Amino acid sequence: MTPLITRDELAAAMEGGSVTVVDALGGEYYAQQHLPGAVALVLADVDARAAAVLPDRDAAIVTYCSNPACPNSGQVAERLVALGYTNVRKYREGIQDWVEAGLPTATA
Repeated sequence: MTPLITRDELAAAMEGGSVTVVDALGGEYYAQQHLPGAVALVLADVDARAAAVLPDRDAAIVTYCSNPACPNSGQVAERLVALGYTNVRKYREGIQDWVEAGLPTATA
């Protein structure tokens, strides 16, 4: 099971530039709205693209998707760990929680 990160912890890490945020929704969802600076990486593309978009396997990485009912962030996080990434956490509450808290988002 992937360790979790809270909204406040994630916001602080993003502000400090100490984390890479991975949007596990991708596609149109990513284009419409994502966390600032997030890279899109869906489960089907993890094996092929992880090394290119996440070259440092020891860097802090946080995955997220829409909300706690969405399995994507956990699936992407687990696959990254299986590929040797050592510092992966999941923002379980997802972009829905982020938006409801009034925090900024970006569009593609």
